[in-house]
Amino acid sequence: MTAVAIWRILGGDDAKRRSLWGCFFGFAIALWTKTEYVRYVLNHSQITDAAVLLKHYSAGVAIFAIMYYIVAVYGPLDPNGVMARAVRVSRFIQRVATKTALAALILMTVMFFTIVDRAQPSDKFVSDHAGQWGATAYMTTFYIYLGSASAICLYQWALAFRREDRKLLRTGLGMMAFAMLLGVLYSFGRMFAMWYWLADPPTHTFAYDFDAGTEAMQQLLFVFFALGVSIPATEQGFIRMRSWVALARLYPMWRELMLAFPNIPMDAPHSLREELTRRDIDANLQLDRWLHDIADAVEKLRHYVPDGLLEAARESTGSGPAAQAQWIKAALAAKEKGVPEGPVAAFEQQAAADQDGEVAWARRVAKAYTKTDVDQSLTLLATAGVPA
Repeated sequence: MTAVAIWRILGGDDAKRRSLWGCFFGFAIALWTKTEYVRYVLNHSQITDAAVLLKHYSAGVAIFAIMYYIVAVYGPLDPNGVMARAVRVSRFIQRVATKTALAALILMTVMFFTIVDRAQPSDKFVSDHAGQWGATAYMTTFYIYLGSASAICLYQWALAFRREDRKLLRTGLGMMAFAMLLGVLYSFGRMFAMWYWLADPPTHTFAYDFDAGTEAMQQLLFVFFALGVSIPATEQGFIRMRSWVALARLYPMWRELMLAFPNIPMDAPHSLREELTRRDIDANLQLDRWLHDIADAVEKLRHYVPDGLLEAARESTGSGPAAQAQWIKAALAAKEKGVPEGPVAAFEQQAAADQDGEVAWARRVAKAYTKTDVDQSLTLLATAGVPA
């Protein structure tokens, strides 16, 4: 969870990412307080059972953050300006949570230092305080807050799961919804057990086993939540990786075209490493720009060559990406030789149904382009009737 929190803080600074980072940060601290060494040190400090209070503070921060995340994701109105019922529920819960969060934490703090029996440091707080009304009241305040937040997240992510068509994102939403279901069962299950134990105190062994079992449920919750949130990001990572690979393949041809027509790109070409590590533009958007840059450059090159160049390229290599690559290389050579601009020459752009098809074709052309040398281009120009 700590690693995910660090990863998230590096991912951006918009409202959704900040809220999600706050959630992971709070849960990470809560998990650290559950480790044996940290728990022992804090519980045996000057503030007895300090690990419990810190865990609940950090979990409260995580709950608060996740409520803001829910509203940030699902809060906007639809294109018709209508607020869906799920959105109204989220906003109402978030407003209530905002107003009650501080009051709940203050109340928990007061109860922790006044009515909770902390005469001896505890190892497992719930089982060690089974049957004690002070600890039951304290934990009830926390569990109502935790369980309510889990319920609203379950509600939202279950609805999103039903509406989502993309398989990978649907899987992530399903895992997040399942994690929140575990959160509801964990919170209210523990709360009801503690109230039942007031009337019928359990044996220490039973209470300890119950505590350990529900702790395992919570650990599973964290695993499913972290994986569920990460899966959509993984999908975006795969898309970004494909874009980077395509950019690397297109770079040699794109760079030479942009150097020939420096007024086309928004920024002058940099090294491949610099282009692939830019943080000011998404890789997929950058790829889309490069495709448009290449198409614009080809349109300009059509003024420097005769109609016969395309046919000569096809006779040399056959129709397909190799012919286009030779045409582009030869047209660039003609421009560099100082051939004056003339009428628009014939050139056939490959039709593509979507960006994926356009990228696939451009990559094939770029691959053939890197295998075409200057001598071939000059020979092709001579064949088409361009004077030396």
